[in-house]
Amino acid sequence: MSRNPEFPSKDAQGKPKILLVTGSPPGPCDNPMGDHYLLKAIKNKIDYCRLHGVEIVYNTAHLDPELTGYWSKIPIARRLMLAHPEVEWIWWVDSDAIFTDMAFELPLSRYEGKNLVIHGYNDLLEKRSWISLNAGIFLLRNCQWSLDLLDAWVQMGPKGPVRVEAGKLLTASLTGRPQFDADDQSSLIYMLLTEKDKWMDKVHVEREFYLHGFWTGLVDKYEEMMEKHHPGLGDDRWPFITHFVGCKTCGRYEDYPLDRCLTSMERAINFADNQVLRLYGFQHRSLTSPKVRRVTNRSQNPLEAKEAALKMDARFDSP
Repeated sequence: MSRNPEFPSKDAQGKPKILLVTGSPPGPCDNPMGDHYLLKAIKNKIDYCRLHGVEIVYNTAHLDPELTGYWSKIPIARRLMLAHPEVEWIWWVDSDAIFTDMAFELPLSRYEGKNLVIHGYNDLLEKRSWISLNAGIFLLRNCQWSLDLLDAWVQMGPKGPVRVEAGKLLTASLTGRPQFDADDQSSLIYMLLTEKDKWMDKVHVEREFYLHGFWTGLVDKYEEMMEKHHPGLGDDRWPFITHFVGCKTCGRYEDYPLDRCLTSMERAINFADNQVLRLYGFQHRSLTSPKVRRVTNRSQNPLEAKEAALKMDARFDSP
């Protein structure tokens, strides 16, 4: 890196560079509304990245035809690590995850000496629960350890007999897991449990903020959050990320009714969008409406309004 100063490893503020990676399948969604909400979700991620100086890559290609679906994140993460040695962290974020605290920043100093940061529950991990970690959102340090982790993780991923047989092993090994083909999350949990001495010293299981916030317990509380709290907290008072696990709006099958998923995603997206719009003096008419209204005249005294507008962690005033 010292020989290539045109590719600095720090951003303009002197912080380690982060590359956010997300994506969706190569073809159109089975449901047209799925494409619409994919567009809204990537706009939300771009907004967050723009505010915090994070670079972003949106992938729609299967780099390995054997690694499709949720497994496709592994080859793209590996390819980007090798292509961008100046990046310190690769940050995978599922397409169905919405940033809902636009002021919160990752506490990178907390992860000194750690190479994988993932939301989860240590007590459930000890009980071998298949939902003890969520592999839909994670931070991976760009280093040899992480490349080795990806190479080990992907072993259960090739579609066909390998994935089918691995699924049987995972169901037999992990508490509460239904019978289905091997998935990336179960495979990671199994690997960390069976090769604990090799990996766990470099893994940080994050619980202090919502790197992954399960949507069903959050979306109906946004108005209360706006009344009582403010952005920048990242936890249950104002969740950093609201993750729509089980809402497969792009496919034909989902664990929750499609209408409920779409309505809830609209609320999350508008809740986040309000935090950006207020920089310009606007706000959604309600969290269920894409329409906006002016709440502050930022153009009357722009220099005086600038500092207040840029305070992303300020409380929301009543309109």
